[in-house]
Amino acid sequence: MAIPLAYNLRNLVVRRTTTVMTALGIALTVAVLLAVLALVNGLRVTLATSGDPRHVLVTRKGAMAELTSLLTRQQFQDLKFKPGIATGADGQPLASLELITIISLEAVGDDTGSGDNVTIRGLMPAGIAMRHNVRLITGRWFRRGVNEAVVGKSVADRYPAARLGKKLRMGRSDWTIVGVMDAGRGAQESEIWGDIEQVSADWNRVQYMSSALLEATDAYAARALVNSINDDTRLDAGAELEQDYFARQTQSAAPIQYTGIFVAIIMAVGSSFAAMNTMYAAVARRAREIGTLRVLGFSKLSILVSFFVESVLLAGLGGVIGCLLVLPLNGATTQIGANFTQLAFDFHITPPSMVAGIVFAVALGSLGGLFPASSAARKEILTALRGV
Repeated sequence: MAIPLAYNLRNLVVRRTTTVMTALGIALTVAVLLAVLALVNGLRVTLATSGDPRHVLVTRKGAMAELTSLLTRQQFQDLKFKPGIATGADGQPLASLELITIISLEAVGDDTGSGDNVTIRGLMPAGIAMRHNVRLITGRWFRRGVNEAVVGKSVADRYPAARLGKKLRMGRSDWTIVGVMDAGRGAQESEIWGDIEQVSADWNRVQYMSSALLEATDAYAARALVNSINDDTRLDAGAELEQDYFARQTQSAAPIQYTGIFVAIIMAVGSSFAAMNTMYAAVARRAREIGTLRVLGFSKLSILVSFFVESVLLAGLGGVIGCLLVLPLNGATTQIGANFTQLAFDFHITPPSMVAGIVFAVALGSLGGLFPASSAARKEILTALRGV
């Protein structure tokens, strides 16, 4: 005969102070774990949004990032007429030669004066047309041959000097911010765009650019294009799908992920012991109850299951509280260093991660409740009735 679940719920309510304290300990552990998962998920969503399966990114062979790559104009001329590249409305290949550099900007509330590195991207008109996730939300696009720039929404929000209408010192000239773009949570929101000819002139990089972005006719053609470029020894360039390039950038979050999980595990050990102490104390206080239950005909197995379920309920409550504690983080914007610059992204809490947090809490409760439950089940009737 099983002990009614109402018995366990009543005991949790009666011992409300102990219940709340133990549940909060577990909740904090779950909150740390979910915060780390939300950070990594947010970074992955941002980088996944940034890439297109039809896009091929070409850099210097062996280069790990656009910022550390050098690509000549002649290489670009040889690239843009490769088979499989789509054409734009003007009949020209959808290919953009691009130059990546950085400037330092002071963020809102930054009193250190050190500033953050922000990506400057010089690109061709085709480069704008190919970024299908990017749209202008304020102002207008920059004109060719003029020192004008368009900034990502995250840049405009974080750096006062890069807001619409401001004059921003970049390279050897002052640039006017004429527009703000939204990339649908993509990495482009953390960049400043300008005409490639003006950017290359101001940074004295007239011959050597950083990369080329090509748009293939479809995803299959994109993979064939990657292989064609990598096999072309005359080009001496390396190509990869844009999505694969951005996927590699998530490696910058790996140390944070590992550190956060390590901290969560350390806290989990403490929370598990806290749950175990709580249940051991409950067993000691309720010795006579256990004896009475045995007299009423409940088996040792029923008592073991009852105390084990009570520990799981306690941990489950902590898991739910932990999810509620971390929910305000959802959608909050943060940033991380990636390839010497700052990449802004939002914390992204998903239902699967919340379920994982609750399962993690239940696992803690199971570990912390197994031994006390076993201790309660082993008590002999007469010993339990004496309250020992």
